[in-house]
Amino acid sequence: MADFDPWDPAFVADPYPAYAELRARGRVVYYEPTNQWLVPHHADVAALLRERRLGRTYQHRYTHEDFGRTAPPPEHEPFHTLNDHGMLDLEPPDHTRIRRLVSKAFTPRTVENLKPYVDALAGELVGRLVEAGGGDLLADVAEPLPVAVIAEMLGIPEADRPLLRPWSADICGMYELNPSADTATRAVRASVEFTEYLRELIAVRRKEPGEDLVSGLIAAHDEGDRLTEQEMISTCVLLLNAGHEATVNATVNGWHALFRHPEQLAALRADHSLIPTAVEELMRYDTPLQLFERWVLDDIEIAGTTVPRGAEIAMLFGAANRDPAVFAEPDALDLTRRDNPHISFSAGIHYCIGAPLARIELASSMRALLERAPGLSLSEEPERKPGFVIRGLAGLAVEP
Repeated sequence: MADFDPWDPAFVADPYPAYAELRARGRVVYYEPTNQWLVPHHADVAALLRERRLGRTYQHRYTHEDFGRTAPPPEHEPFHTLNDHGMLDLEPPDHTRIRRLVSKAFTPRTVENLKPYVDALAGELVGRLVEAGGGDLLADVAEPLPVAVIAEMLGIPEADRPLLRPWSADICGMYELNPSADTATRAVRASVEFTEYLRELIAVRRKEPGEDLVSGLIAAHDEGDRLTEQEMISTCVLLLNAGHEATVNATVNGWHALFRHPEQLAALRADHSLIPTAVEELMRYDTPLQLFERWVLDDIEIAGTTVPRGAEIAMLFGAANRDPAVFAEPDALDLTRRDNPHISFSAGIHYCIGAPLARIELASSMRALLERAPGLSLSEEPERKPGFVIRGLAGLAVEP
Protein backbone atom coordinates (compact mmCIF):
# COMPACT_ATOMS: atom_id res chain seq x y z
CA MET A 1 0.00 0.00 0.00
CA ALA A 2 3.05 2.28 -0.15
CA ASP A 3 1.78 3.98 -3.30
CA PHE A 4 -1.62 4.81 -1.76
CA ASP A 5 -0.82 7.77 0.48
CA PRO A 6 -3.53 10.48 0.69
CA TRP A 7 -1.12 12.86 2.47
CA ASP A 8 1.65 12.62 -0.13
CA PRO A 9 1.54 15.58 -2.58
CA ALA A 10 2.85 13.35 -5.36
CA PHE A 11 -0.02 10.91 -4.84
CA VAL A 12 -2.61 13.71 -4.66
CA ALA A 13 -1.22 15.17 -7.90
CA ASP A 14 -1.81 11.87 -9.71
CA PRO A 15 -3.53 9.09 -7.74
CA TYR A 16 -4.48 7.08 -10.81
CA PRO A 17 -1.45 4.74 -11.03
CA ALA A 18 -1.97 3.80 -7.37
CA TYR A 19 -5.66 3.17 -8.10
CA ALA A 20 -4.69 0.72 -10.86
CA GLU A 21 -2.53 -1.17 -8.38
CA LEU A 22 -5.38 -1.20 -5.87
CA ARG A 23 -7.79 -2.65 -8.43
CA ALA A 24 -5.23 -5.35 -9.22
CA ARG A 25 -4.88 -6.23 -5.53
CA GLY A 26 -8.54 -7.05 -5.08
CA ARG A 27 -12.05 -5.78 -4.68
CA VAL A 28 -11.70 -4.61 -1.09
CA VAL A 29 -8.46 -3.68 0.67
CA TYR A 30 -8.03 -2.72 4.33
CA TYR A 31 -6.08 0.52 4.86
CA GLU A 32 -4.75 0.83 8.41
CA PRO A 33 -3.81 4.56 8.50
CA THR A 34 -7.49 5.57 8.21
CA ASN A 35 -9.01 2.31 9.53
CA GLN A 36 -11.07 1.98 6.35
CA TRP A 37 -11.83 -0.66 3.75
CA LEU A 38 -11.01 0.72 0.30
CA VAL A 39 -13.24 -0.27 -2.63
CA PRO A 40 -11.72 0.62 -6.05
CA HIS A 41 -13.87 -1.23 -8.63
CA HIS A 42 -16.76 0.42 -10.46
CA ALA A 43 -19.23 -2.46 -10.12
CA ASP A 44 -18.67 -2.69 -6.36
CA VAL A 45 -18.85 1.06 -5.79
CA ALA A 46 -22.05 1.32 -7.83
CA ALA A 47 -23.61 -1.57 -5.90
CA LEU A 48 -22.50 -0.39 -2.47
CA LEU A 49 -23.89 3.10 -3.06
CA ARG A 50 -27.30 1.39 -3.22
CA GLU A 51 -26.65 -1.07 -0.39
CA ARG A 52 -28.98 -0.62 2.60
CA ARG A 53 -26.59 -2.43 4.95
CA LEU A 54 -24.39 0.64 4.62
CA GLY A 55 -25.22 4.12 5.84
CA ARG A 56 -23.87 7.64 5.87
CA THR A 57 -24.74 7.60 9.56
CA TYR A 58 -25.28 4.87 12.11
CA GLN A 59 -26.97 6.96 14.78
CA HIS A 60 -30.47 6.11 13.54
CA ARG A 61 -29.78 2.54 14.69
CA TYR A 62 -26.91 2.56 17.19
CA THR A 63 -25.28 4.66 19.86
CA HIS A 64 -21.60 5.43 19.44
CA GLU A 65 -20.79 2.86 22.12
CA ASP A 66 -22.99 0.14 20.60
CA PHE A 67 -21.29 0.70 17.27
CA GLY A 68 -17.80 0.53 18.73
CA ARG A 69 -17.05 4.15 17.93
CA THR A 70 -16.02 7.11 20.06
CA ALA A 71 -18.33 10.11 20.19
CA PRO A 72 -16.85 13.29 18.68
CA PRO A 73 -15.33 15.77 21.14
CA PRO A 74 -17.94 18.11 22.69
CA GLU A 75 -16.11 21.15 21.30
CA HIS A 76 -16.87 19.90 17.77
CA GLU A 77 -20.62 19.93 18.41
CA PRO A 78 -21.49 22.98 16.22
CA PHE A 79 -19.93 21.30 13.18
CA HIS A 80 -21.69 17.99 13.80
CA THR A 81 -25.06 19.62 14.48
CA LEU A 82 -24.78 21.43 11.16
CA ASN A 83 -23.41 18.45 9.22
CA ASP A 84 -25.54 15.70 10.72
CA HIS A 85 -28.88 17.38 9.90
CA GLY A 86 -28.14 17.62 6.19
CA MET A 87 -29.67 14.96 3.98
CA LEU A 88 -26.27 13.79 2.71
CA ASP A 89 -25.47 12.48 6.19
CA LEU A 90 -28.87 11.05 7.06
CA GLU A 91 -30.55 7.74 6.31
CA PRO A 92 -34.27 6.89 5.94
CA PRO A 93 -36.76 7.81 7.21
CA ASP A 94 -35.27 11.29 7.90
CA HIS A 95 -33.36 11.36 4.61
CA THR A 96 -36.48 10.40 2.65
CA ARG A 97 -38.59 13.10 4.31
CA ILE A 98 -36.02 15.89 3.91
CA ARG A 99 -35.11 15.03 0.31
CA ARG A 100 -38.81 14.93 -0.64
CA LEU A 101 -39.43 18.34 0.91
CA VAL A 102 -36.27 19.89 -0.57
CA SER A 103 -37.24 18.51 -3.98
CA LYS A 104 -40.46 20.52 -3.79
CA ALA A 105 -38.40 23.70 -3.81
CA PHE A 106 -35.47 22.43 -5.92
CA THR A 107 -37.40 21.24 -8.96
CA PRO A 108 -36.09 20.54 -12.48
CA ARG A 109 -38.18 23.47 -13.67
CA THR A 110 -36.56 25.77 -11.09
CA VAL A 111 -33.13 24.66 -12.28
CA GLU A 112 -33.98 24.95 -15.99
CA ASN A 113 -35.38 28.45 -15.44
CA LEU A 114 -31.95 29.48 -14.14
CA LYS A 115 -30.23 28.68 -17.43
CA PRO A 116 -30.51 32.20 -18.97
CA TYR A 117 -29.13 33.70 -15.75
CA VAL A 118 -26.25 31.18 -15.67
CA ASP A 119 -25.42 31.77 -19.35
CA ALA A 120 -25.44 35.55 -18.92
CA LEU A 121 -23.29 35.44 -15.79
CA ALA A 122 -20.80 33.02 -17.37
CA GLY A 123 -20.50 35.33 -20.37
CA GLU A 124 -19.99 38.35 -18.12
CA LEU A 125 -17.28 36.65 -16.03
CA VAL A 126 -15.39 35.35 -19.07
CA GLY A 127 -15.71 38.77 -20.73
CA ARG A 128 -13.98 40.38 -17.75
CA LEU A 129 -11.22 37.75 -17.85
CA VAL A 130 -10.60 38.46 -21.54
CA GLU A 131 -10.66 42.25 -21.07
CA ALA A 132 -8.09 41.92 -18.29
CA GLY A 133 -5.79 39.98 -20.61
CA GLY A 134 -6.02 36.84 -18.48
CA GLY A 135 -6.11 35.91 -14.82
CA ASP A 136 -6.97 33.06 -12.51
CA LEU A 137 -9.66 30.89 -14.06
CA LEU A 138 -10.57 29.58 -10.60
CA ALA A 139 -10.98 32.94 -8.86
CA ASP A 140 -12.34 34.84 -11.87
CA VAL A 141 -14.79 32.33 -13.40
CA ALA A 142 -14.97 28.88 -11.80
CA GLU A 143 -15.65 30.12 -8.27
CA PRO A 144 -17.92 33.18 -8.68
CA LEU A 145 -20.30 31.42 -11.09
CA PRO A 146 -21.70 28.60 -8.87
CA VAL A 147 -21.42 30.76 -5.75
CA ALA A 148 -23.55 33.48 -7.36
CA VAL A 149 -26.05 30.97 -8.79
CA ILE A 150 -26.76 29.09 -5.56
CA ALA A 151 -26.72 32.37 -3.58
CA GLU A 152 -29.23 33.80 -6.08
CA MET A 153 -31.40 30.68 -5.68
CA LEU A 154 -31.29 30.93 -1.90
CA GLY A 155 -31.91 34.67 -1.91
CA ILE A 156 -28.64 35.64 -0.22
CA PRO A 157 -27.97 39.37 -0.75
CA GLU A 158 -25.08 40.11 -3.09
CA ALA A 159 -23.19 42.08 -0.43
CA ASP A 160 -23.09 39.00 1.83
CA ARG A 161 -21.85 36.52 -0.78
CA PRO A 162 -18.09 37.00 -0.13
CA LEU A 163 -18.70 35.42 3.30
CA LEU A 164 -19.80 32.11 1.79
CA ARG A 165 -16.65 30.71 0.19
CA PRO A 166 -14.40 30.97 3.31
CA TRP A 167 -17.10 29.34 5.46
CA SER A 168 -17.54 26.58 2.90
CA ALA A 169 -13.80 25.90 2.59
CA ASP A 170 -13.34 25.70 6.36
CA ILE A 171 -16.29 23.34 6.85
CA CYS A 172 -15.23 21.07 3.98
CA GLY A 173 -11.80 20.67 5.55
CA MET A 174 -13.44 18.23 7.97
CA TYR A 175 -14.25 15.85 5.12
CA GLU A 176 -10.59 15.08 4.54
CA LEU A 177 -9.02 11.95 6.03
CA ASN A 178 -7.87 12.34 9.66
CA PRO A 179 -8.38 16.15 9.83
CA SER A 180 -6.10 18.09 12.18
CA ALA A 181 -7.12 19.90 15.36
CA ASP A 182 -6.61 23.24 13.60
CA THR A 183 -8.89 22.12 10.74
CA ALA A 184 -11.56 21.19 13.29
CA THR A 185 -11.26 24.55 15.05
CA ARG A 186 -11.77 26.45 11.79
CA ALA A 187 -14.69 24.20 10.82
CA VAL A 188 -16.42 24.75 14.15
CA ARG A 189 -16.01 28.53 13.92
CA ALA A 190 -17.33 28.56 10.35
CA SER A 191 -20.27 26.34 11.37
CA VAL A 192 -21.27 28.73 14.14
CA GLU A 193 -21.00 31.83 11.93
CA PHE A 194 -22.74 30.23 8.94
CA THR A 195 -25.55 28.92 11.15
CA GLU A 196 -26.13 32.30 12.78
CA TYR A 197 -26.19 34.02 9.40
CA LEU A 198 -28.73 31.59 7.93
CA ARG A 199 -30.90 31.66 11.05
CA GLU A 200 -31.24 35.44 10.63
CA LEU A 201 -31.96 35.06 6.91
CA ILE A 202 -34.67 32.47 7.58
CA ALA A 203 -36.26 34.76 10.17
CA VAL A 204 -36.44 37.55 7.58
CA ARG A 205 -37.96 35.22 4.96
CA ARG A 206 -40.59 33.98 7.40
CA LYS A 207 -41.83 37.56 7.72
CA GLU A 208 -41.29 38.51 4.08
CA PRO A 209 -41.40 35.44 1.80
CA GLY A 210 -39.95 35.78 -1.67
CA GLU A 211 -39.44 33.62 -4.76
CA ASP A 212 -36.15 32.24 -3.44
CA LEU A 213 -35.26 28.73 -2.29
CA VAL A 214 -35.17 29.64 1.42
CA SER A 215 -38.77 30.82 1.18
CA GLY A 216 -39.57 27.61 -0.68
CA LEU A 217 -37.99 25.49 2.04
CA ILE A 218 -39.99 27.35 4.70
CA ALA A 219 -43.20 26.72 2.75
CA ALA A 220 -42.47 23.09 1.81
CA HIS A 221 -44.63 20.59 3.62
CA ASP A 222 -46.19 17.21 2.98
CA GLU A 223 -48.90 15.57 5.08
CA GLY A 224 -48.01 17.70 8.07
CA ASP A 225 -44.24 17.24 7.70
CA ARG A 226 -42.10 20.35 7.54
CA LEU A 227 -38.39 20.98 7.66
CA THR A 228 -37.15 22.04 11.08
CA GLU A 229 -35.10 25.21 11.22
CA GLN A 230 -31.91 23.19 11.72
CA GLU A 231 -32.77 21.01 8.72
CA MET A 232 -33.29 24.13 6.61
CA ILE A 233 -29.96 25.58 7.75
CA SER A 234 -28.12 22.31 7.11
CA THR A 235 -29.77 21.97 3.69
CA CYS A 236 -28.72 25.48 2.66
CA VAL A 237 -25.14 24.83 3.77
CA LEU A 238 -25.08 21.50 1.94
CA LEU A 239 -26.28 23.13 -1.30
CA LEU A 240 -23.79 25.97 -0.94
CA ASN A 241 -20.85 23.72 -0.09
CA ALA A 242 -21.60 21.33 -2.94
CA GLY A 243 -21.92 24.24 -5.36
CA HIS A 244 -18.69 25.79 -4.15
CA GLU A 245 -16.47 22.75 -3.87
CA ALA A 246 -17.67 20.25 -6.48
CA THR A 247 -18.49 22.60 -9.36
CA VAL A 248 -15.47 24.87 -8.80
CA ASN A 249 -13.05 21.95 -8.72
CA ALA A 250 -14.74 20.19 -11.64
CA THR A 251 -14.25 23.35 -13.73
CA VAL A 252 -10.55 23.84 -13.04
CA ASN A 253 -9.73 20.11 -13.03
CA GLY A 254 -11.48 19.88 -16.39
CA TRP A 255 -9.65 22.79 -18.01
CA HIS A 256 -6.33 21.59 -16.61
CA ALA A 257 -7.00 18.24 -18.28
CA LEU A 258 -7.89 19.96 -21.56
CA PHE A 259 -4.66 21.97 -21.54
CA ARG A 260 -2.72 18.71 -21.06
CA HIS A 261 -4.57 17.14 -24.01
CA PRO A 262 -4.29 19.75 -26.78
CA GLU A 263 -5.72 17.42 -29.44
CA GLN A 264 -8.92 17.04 -27.41
CA LEU A 265 -9.10 20.78 -26.75
CA ALA A 266 -8.66 21.45 -30.47
CA ALA A 267 -11.50 19.06 -31.30
CA LEU A 268 -13.74 20.81 -28.77
CA ARG A 269 -12.88 24.23 -30.17
CA ALA A 270 -13.74 22.99 -33.64
CA ASP A 271 -17.06 21.46 -32.59
CA HIS A 272 -18.97 23.02 -29.70
CA SER A 273 -21.65 20.33 -30.00
CA LEU A 274 -19.20 18.16 -28.03
CA ILE A 275 -19.83 20.23 -24.88
CA PRO A 276 -22.38 17.83 -23.28
CA THR A 277 -20.18 14.75 -23.68
CA ALA A 278 -17.08 16.79 -22.78
CA VAL A 279 -18.64 17.77 -19.44
CA GLU A 280 -19.39 14.12 -18.62
CA GLU A 281 -15.96 12.91 -19.74
CA LEU A 282 -14.10 15.55 -17.74
CA MET A 283 -16.15 14.64 -14.66
CA ARG A 284 -15.14 11.02 -15.20
CA TYR A 285 -11.52 11.66 -16.05
CA ASP A 286 -10.66 13.72 -12.97
CA THR A 287 -13.58 13.82 -10.55
CA PRO A 288 -13.47 16.46 -7.81
CA LEU A 289 -14.81 13.98 -5.22
CA GLN A 290 -12.33 11.12 -4.97
CA LEU A 291 -13.68 9.24 -1.98
CA PHE A 292 -17.11 8.71 -0.40
CA GLU A 293 -17.49 7.04 2.99
CA ARG A 294 -20.20 4.75 4.33
CA TRP A 295 -20.61 2.93 7.66
CA VAL A 296 -21.23 -0.83 7.75
CA LEU A 297 -24.51 -1.20 9.65
CA ASP A 298 -24.62 -5.01 9.32
CA ASP A 299 -21.85 -7.43 8.35
CA ILE A 300 -21.38 -7.46 4.60
CA GLU A 301 -19.37 -9.73 2.31
CA ILE A 302 -17.40 -8.33 -0.62
CA ALA A 303 -15.72 -10.90 -2.87
CA GLY A 304 -15.41 -13.41 -0.04
CA THR A 305 -14.15 -10.86 2.51
CA THR A 306 -16.44 -10.12 5.44
CA VAL A 307 -16.43 -6.46 6.40
CA PRO A 308 -17.86 -6.31 9.93
CA ARG A 309 -20.50 -4.08 11.43
CA GLY A 310 -18.90 -0.90 12.75
CA ALA A 311 -16.30 -0.72 9.98
CA GLU A 312 -16.06 2.13 7.51
CA ILE A 313 -15.96 1.64 3.76
CA ALA A 314 -14.23 4.19 1.52
CA MET A 315 -15.50 4.02 -2.04
CA LEU A 316 -12.91 5.39 -4.43
CA PHE A 317 -14.83 7.31 -7.09
CA GLY A 318 -11.63 8.23 -8.93
CA ALA A 319 -10.59 4.58 -9.17
CA ALA A 320 -14.08 3.45 -10.22
CA ASN A 321 -14.17 6.08 -12.97
CA ARG A 322 -10.97 4.64 -14.47
CA ASP A 323 -12.00 0.96 -14.21
CA PRO A 324 -11.09 -0.85 -17.49
CA ALA A 325 -13.91 -3.34 -16.86
CA VAL A 326 -16.37 -0.51 -17.61
CA PHE A 327 -14.52 2.11 -19.66
CA ALA A 328 -12.59 1.48 -22.86
CA GLU A 329 -9.11 3.02 -22.60
CA PRO A 330 -9.99 4.47 -19.17
CA ASP A 331 -6.83 6.56 -18.84
CA ALA A 332 -7.47 8.30 -22.15
CA LEU A 333 -9.41 11.56 -22.29
CA ASP A 334 -12.04 11.13 -25.01
CA LEU A 335 -14.54 13.99 -25.30
CA THR A 336 -16.65 11.96 -27.73
CA ARG A 337 -17.17 9.14 -25.20
CA ARG A 338 -20.87 8.21 -25.27
CA ASP A 339 -21.01 5.19 -22.97
CA ASN A 340 -20.00 6.98 -19.79
CA PRO A 341 -21.61 5.69 -16.58
CA HIS A 342 -19.28 7.66 -14.29
CA ILE A 343 -20.28 7.93 -10.67
CA SER A 344 -18.98 11.42 -9.91
CA PHE A 345 -22.49 12.44 -8.81
CA SER A 346 -22.80 9.29 -6.63
CA ALA A 347 -25.78 6.92 -6.96
CA GLY A 348 -28.70 5.53 -5.00
CA ILE A 349 -30.60 7.62 -2.48
CA HIS A 350 -27.65 10.01 -2.08
CA TYR A 351 -27.37 10.82 -5.78
CA CYS A 352 -26.48 14.51 -6.04
CA ILE A 353 -29.69 16.55 -6.00
CA GLY A 354 -27.78 19.41 -7.62
CA ALA A 355 -26.41 17.38 -10.56
CA PRO A 356 -28.70 19.06 -13.16
CA LEU A 357 -27.60 22.50 -11.96
CA ALA A 358 -23.91 21.49 -11.94
CA ARG A 359 -24.20 20.27 -15.54
CA ILE A 360 -25.78 23.58 -16.62
CA GLU A 361 -23.04 25.59 -14.89
CA LEU A 362 -20.19 23.49 -16.29
CA ALA A 363 -21.60 23.65 -19.82
CA SER A 364 -22.29 27.40 -19.62
CA SER A 365 -18.80 28.33 -18.45
CA MET A 366 -17.22 25.98 -21.02
CA ARG A 367 -19.27 27.47 -23.85
CA ALA A 368 -18.47 31.03 -22.78
CA LEU A 369 -14.74 30.29 -22.63
CA LEU A 370 -14.75 28.55 -26.02
CA GLU A 371 -16.65 31.43 -27.66
CA ARG A 372 -15.03 34.43 -25.98
CA ALA A 373 -11.52 33.09 -25.38
CA PRO A 374 -10.93 30.68 -28.27
CA GLY A 375 -7.16 30.75 -27.76
CA LEU A 376 -7.24 30.28 -23.99
CA SER A 377 -3.97 28.82 -22.73
CA LEU A 378 -2.20 28.01 -19.50
CA SER A 379 0.20 30.79 -18.46
CA GLU A 380 1.90 28.88 -15.63
CA GLU A 381 1.73 25.44 -14.07
CA PRO A 382 -0.84 25.38 -11.26
CA GLU A 383 -0.34 24.44 -7.63
CA ARG A 384 -2.56 21.73 -6.25
CA LYS A 385 -4.45 22.04 -2.97
CA PRO A 386 -3.35 19.44 -0.40
CA GLY A 387 -6.78 17.83 0.05
CA PHE A 388 -7.40 14.40 -1.42
CA VAL A 389 -11.08 13.64 -0.74
CA ILE A 390 -12.16 16.93 -2.35
CA ARG A 391 -9.38 17.28 -4.90
CA GLY A 392 -8.65 20.43 -6.84
CA LEU A 393 -6.20 23.17 -7.75
CA ALA A 394 -5.25 26.27 -5.76
CA GLY A 395 -5.62 28.30 -8.95
CA LEU A 396 -5.34 28.10 -12.74
CA ALA A 397 -3.49 31.01 -14.37
CA VAL A 398 -4.61 31.53 -17.98
CA GLU A 399 -4.33 34.01 -20.82
CA PRO A 400 -6.82 34.46 -23.69
